[in-house]
Amino acid sequence: MSRGKTKGKGKAALRVRIMFAKTEAMRYTGHLDVLRTWERTLRRAELPLAYTQGFSPHPRIQLAAALPLGFTGEYEIVDVWFEYQVDLTVIKDNLVQAAPPGIRVLNLEIIDLHDPPLQTQVLSGEYIITLLDPILDLTSRVESLLTAKELVREKRGKIYDLRPLIEYLQILPADQEGHKCLQMQLTATEGKTGRPEEVLAALSIPPETTRGARTKIMLSD
Repeated sequence: MSRGKTKGKGKAALRVRIMFAKTEAMRYTGHLDVLRTWERTLRRAELPLAYTQGFSPHPRIQLAAALPLGFTGEYEIVDVWFEYQVDLTVIKDNLVQAAPPGIRVLNLEIIDLHDPPLQTQVLSGEYIITLLDPILDLTSRVESLLTAKELVREKRGKIYDLRPLIEYLQILPADQEGHKCLQMQLTATEGKTGRPEEVLAALSIPPETTRGARTKIMLSD
């Protein structure tokens, strides 16, 4: 692979989907900063990034879905376009060496260049919420939420029903530290996104008494 060629001006020849973990070191790193971290990592890896056209070209990188601040991600997804063909093993090896603390590269696969934008393929996200404080009536709170016909919430001045966005919600056995955990799967399509912090609010659980992780992102394909 040619070294040092990092700003391609031609059309993209390769689209790669990278599965990665956002670990404890980046728990409080926001979505835009994660995107910038990937840009820096790809440049450090000296990979032939493809760039957008126009007055202000930038690397063609798409993250699947934003994580709530304070959450880790066990299996996050990012799509990256490259100017020419590069072996996946080379890409992975270079990324593993270039990745900062908080990003762990898991695996890669080639994606059709003409597939829809990654964000439009997201169907739902699975989360595990660790409850740091005991909640004696947790079972009844969860049952009450699940039997509710609607859960009216307000987000950025807009009223919406949270209930149909909760695909499932269950209590898991206590972890090794004795903390109860909630597992939930929430719809995450365009215009209809369930947020774990809103589910916690509906359960009257302060977010600062929890520790959250997204464990999976479900895509349409």
